[in-house]
Amino acid sequence: MNFTEAVRSGFQNYANFNGRAQRSAFWYWVLFSAVVGTVLTLVDSAMFDEGTPVLSGLFSLATIIPNLAVGARRLHDTDRSGWWQLIVLIPLIGIIVLIVWMASRGKPGPNRFGENPLGE
Repeated sequence: MNFTEAVRSGFQNYANFNGRAQRSAFWYWVLFSAVVGTVLTLVDSAMFDEGTPVLSGLFSLATIIPNLAVGARRLHDTDRSGWWQLIVLIPLIGIIVLIVWMASRGKPGPNRFGENPLGE
């Protein structure tokens, strides 16, 4: 999956917490969110006094559900529940474990969450 397909998929599956997402779909979505968030933060700091996060805040609110949904689908691809995203609440260790899981190869073949997307 390329960058534009991943972003399109993220918005088309806005609140879809079912199914699986391949690594490229997840990481391209993360890249998109980081780049747009950074650009909007810079625009906010140039346009508004005291760095008021108007545009970046609206973007964060608009993408919180898709961020959680694509994260859940990515965890499904590794045969884990989407609820494992809450592991980030454990300081330092939680985010490291989650990154390792998100970067790991999906389980081949079907699992309890569906078919493997594109056979990755």
